Amino acid sequence: MELDRKYEWRQSADGSYTLYSKEYGECYHSLKDGALREALKKHVEPAFELTHKSHLRILDICFGLGFNTLATLYHFSQQNRVRSLEIFSPELDAHLLKTLPNFSYPKLLKPFVPVLSELIEHGKYECSNISIELRVEDAREYVKKVKEIDVVYQDAFSPKKNPRLWTLEYFQDLYAVTSDDMVLTTYSIATPVRLALAQAGFFVYEPLVEGIKKMTIASKKRLPLPPIDMEAKAKRSTSKPLRDKKQ
Repeated sequence: MELDRKYEWRQSADGSYTLYSKEYGECYHSLKDGALREALKKHVEPAFELTHKSHLRILDICFGLGFNTLATLYHFSQQNRVRSLEIFSPELDAHLLKTLPNFSYPKLLKPFVPVLSELIEHGKYECSNISIELRVEDAREYVKKVKEIDVVYQDAFSPKKNPRLWTLEYFQDLYAVTSDDMVLTTYSIATPVRLALAQAGFFVYEPLVEGIKKMTIASKKRLPLPPIDMEAKAKRSTSKPLRDKKQ
């Protein structure tokens, strides 16, 4: 795969490859957890386990290298409870998207690369029980155009590098477009992020998954997970929720 100079190859702990973005100064995935393992264990598997619908509407923020969407297709093909999917995903980096059909994906995801190629060429993919939309668009604007989302993969670059996608106002927008029994998954455990989620109206949890770093789950309804007492955390913490900058 020929890369633009603003990216560098990185091999992660599970053997799968990711990229380092020089623009953001971060990798697209945790090198310690592994790119594939992070997608499955921090996003896809918890989402499928904690939702109880036969049809899921998933918002993948942001598309990036496509691991979360491709891992969703893989996991969907291995189970029989969820019968159909709709996936919606924004991504700003149009150049990155054009290079992805030649990316070195792990073996589990390679059967779904033709789906990726069609997505990148046409912006959508459809079959009898799967519909995917990929838009080159700012996520803050795109979020306002979707509705009744059941699952949010909150997987943008970190709050320090891309704070616009971790603010109270952003999470309020997500709250408005998600279903009552929605689930949000994210790798971030930052207190300002969790405070923003809580103040937007979400319950906040920290599930423990063996072999990977800590993560956060948020929902509108209570879940059978270890809860975080956000009221107590807000009183003790010197941190504040991230906010949009005033114009």
